[in-house]
Amino acid sequence: MSDDEIMARPAAKRGTFLMLVLGTIVFAILIALGSWQLQRLYWKEGLIAQIAERTHSQPLPLAEMEVKFRATGDVDYWPVTLSGTFEHQGERHFFATWEGQSGFYVYTPLRLEDGRFVLVNRGFVPYDLKDAGKRPLGQVEGAVRITGLARDPLDAKPGSLVPDNDPVKNVFYWKDRDAMAASAGLPADAAVLPFFVDADKTPNPGGLPIGGVTMIDMPNNHLQYVVTWWGLAAALLGVMGFWLLRRPERK
Repeated sequence: MSDDEIMARPAAKRGTFLMLVLGTIVFAILIALGSWQLQRLYWKEGLIAQIAERTHSQPLPLAEMEVKFRATGDVDYWPVTLSGTFEHQGERHFFATWEGQSGFYVYTPLRLEDGRFVLVNRGFVPYDLKDAGKRPLGQVEGAVRITGLARDPLDAKPGSLVPDNDPVKNVFYWKDRDAMAASAGLPADAAVLPFFVDADKTPNPGGLPIGGVTMIDMPNNHLQYVVTWWGLAAALLGVMGFWLLRRPERK
């Protein structure tokens, strides 16, 4: 063995050690990502099962839904029936897309028989029909009876990428119940229920808003992600093993 070959061996060993350390770190990260997605898979399957169970239940009267919310703080997707009169001048507009079309979900205060209010998501209107004056037939007057799904409020903005709400322009990007209620022109002492109601798909006069917009079918791609991350980890393990067997210093 030449002197150059003898001197090259420590450098080769250091390179091998470094590659093993880096490979181990990347392998651990890939395994961790796959494990996290597996946890998300179990969570999503539980959520889908819960939504299916709730949405297929018999509608509860609003009074019972209030009791449930006070007891658990969670009434998401429970069917509910309620009656009242819409205060159309206070409708709030939540930016949304529906079947590929951009527009708004119309949240309208419903005055209950006892004088309290609940914000009802009446459904979708196209972007250029945000102005209620362009859809007068849908501004139903008088007492109405609604069947829909109760929806929990959000405690905070879902993430930093979500734009801030603009109550002045009546454009909301996340469902801030307090801000919606405060900007709806309701009486100063108005009592507003702490949850929303999404109206069902019963047609409104004139066809707008389009009801029944609650997203029920949740996408569940977490198993695909698990396979992807763990598959990459297995591929990395195979590459590292092949490299170790064929490395020059082994020869």
